[in-house]
Amino acid sequence: MLSVLIQTLNDEERLARTLASLIGGAVEGVVRDVIVCDTGSTDQTHRVAEHAGCVYVASGGIAAGIRQAKGDWLLLLEPGARLAEGWIDEVVAHTARQTMPARFSRARGSRVPFLSRVFSGNRALAEGLVISKRQ
Repeated sequence: MLSVLIQTLNDEERLARTLASLIGGAVEGVVRDVIVCDTGSTDQTHRVAEHAGCVYVASGGIAAGIRQAKGDWLLLLEPGARLAEGWIDEVVAHTARQTMPARFSRARGSRVPFLSRVFSGNRALAEGLVISKRQ
């Protein structure tokens, strides 16, 4: 049902944290595949991805990952993102009733202060995005 795409660049530790938060979704059958789209890492990112059973795309970025995705819906995450408890039910409910994308937001306790967000250069996927593969 859901293909998870994570774009990385020297993110071995952050990738491991994100992959750990996806285990429940894999067990429940919600996560069909996880694709790590690397952009030139020189650390052990590839090893983390391979040991976790992810598809590792060494070039071509997110576009190449989308071409390999098997799910009808895509979940785009940045390395380090940790999905909160209840995310599985929310995604299943959304994909059952909607065709429009949905954006994850950070939990209140982990939000970056407003001025830090303004001056740090907004990272569009910091919270994650669920979108139909057809879109």
